[in-house]
Amino acid sequence: MVHPYDRSKLFLLLTSLFASIINSVFASVVSTGNFSSDFHITWSPGHVITSSDAHSRSLLLDNESGSSFASNDKFLFGQIDMQIKLVPGDSAGTVLAYYATSDRPNRDEIDFEFLGNVSGQPYILQTNIYANGSGDREERIYLWFDPTKDYHTYSIFWNIYQIVFMVDWVPIRVFRNHAGKGVAFPGWQPMWIKASLWNGDSWATRGGRNKVNWSKGPFVAWLRNYKVDACVWKGRPRFCRAGSRGNWWNQRKFESLTWRQRRLFKWVRKYYLIYDYCQDTNRFLQDELPRECSLPKY
Repeated sequence: MVHPYDRSKLFLLLTSLFASIINSVFASVVSTGNFSSDFHITWSPGHVITSSDAHSRSLLLDNESGSSFASNDKFLFGQIDMQIKLVPGDSAGTVLAYYATSDRPNRDEIDFEFLGNVSGQPYILQTNIYANGSGDREERIYLWFDPTKDYHTYSIFWNIYQIVFMVDWVPIRVFRNHAGKGVAFPGWQPMWIKASLWNGDSWATRGGRNKVNWSKGPFVAWLRNYKVDACVWKGRPRFCRAGSRGNWWNQRKFESLTWRQRRLFKWVRKYYLIYDYCQDTNRFLQDELPRECSLPKY
């Protein structure tokens, strides 16, 4: 006969084991929205200002230092949203980066980079993708609004089929998984989420011709209301790659853009695209363009 106390212990043990299994299989997390609990400062704490409720954070750049922070967890597939208001006024030479990276020599990386400009000129949004350590996949667009006047949502949607960059839910770039055709795709390395504000005046504004005007500093960018719904890395990639209900992003309905998303994507490409590495025949000879350039985007 099992003593009631022993039955209670057995029940608690089984409950704990079941919860552990569920946590491993359905490893999705919806973030708390608290910068202090979900992220840590990686560069210049005095230049990172967090609100009292920890729901917003500012990054500062001056002639002494830039600033950055990174997520406490690593993720493999999911969606990341961040509301950002960019450096106003003369922001030439400044770069705000918001990205996911595995931080290895053969790193995978998914980048938003906001390139500052002289007053009155449009901001440039550059995106880039590294797969197995190889990058050089830059695209640049002008935004259809002033990103310094208000917050806008910048999203990374990443699953086993594709990577989609979105601005206010409008897809601005798609990178499909063509690994079966010899194109490296970020599909196995978990990534941290990071943001940084730094001096990129050697290249960021008109190829480095416009330098940072330090008399206009300190330069400030604001971030708030982030949401991370992604697979938390626990050392088992097959759980993050599975098409379970917990891993909603891997469901077949997210294999490609929807009809409406395709219309918006084509609109951005037609009116706002200013640079596409796949069209740069000065950089790559016509017969040496990266292989994905000749393959479908959706």
